[in-house]
Amino acid sequence: MVLDVELPGLSGLDLQRELAAHGIKLPIIFITGYGDIPMSVRTMKAGALEFLTKPFHDQDLLDAIQQALERDRAVRHHWTEMAELRERFDALTSREREVMSLVVAGLLNKQIGFDLGISEITVKIHRGRVMNKMGARSLAELVRTAERLKIPAKDQPAQTK
Repeated sequence: MVLDVELPGLSGLDLQRELAAHGIKLPIIFITGYGDIPMSVRTMKAGALEFLTKPFHDQDLLDAIQQALERDRAVRHHWTEMAELRERFDALTSREREVMSLVVAGLLNKQIGFDLGISEITVKIHRGRVMNKMGARSLAELVRTAERLKIPAKDQPAQTK
């Protein structure tokens, strides 16, 4: 969104504040002929991507727009990816979530079985389902996914003999 600071009625700064208050996150490029340093700092702290003072070169505006589009594309991709991961995690049963938490904490199958009071074979079955449902091809990938989703791993490994 390209906004002039001096819009009639609602100023560009006010519109930026209103969009933020409603949770609308758009990359904003401000242009103005009346800007000062405190105003540019305020807009940037509020999330503006660029603050151009008139007169500016057309290429500067085009470059800022290109950068805004690339950043917006990256942000949208990230949120789409996170929504897909969250959907996969939500598809896990409560037992599979328990197993996942223990797996990403580094526990062995027999330790997980001991902690949960189930057999090692049952742990292997749950672990396989977790890997499949989460789309993880390796333990490292499952750990990275858990970190991205901020899923806490169980702190204390089980004590087995």
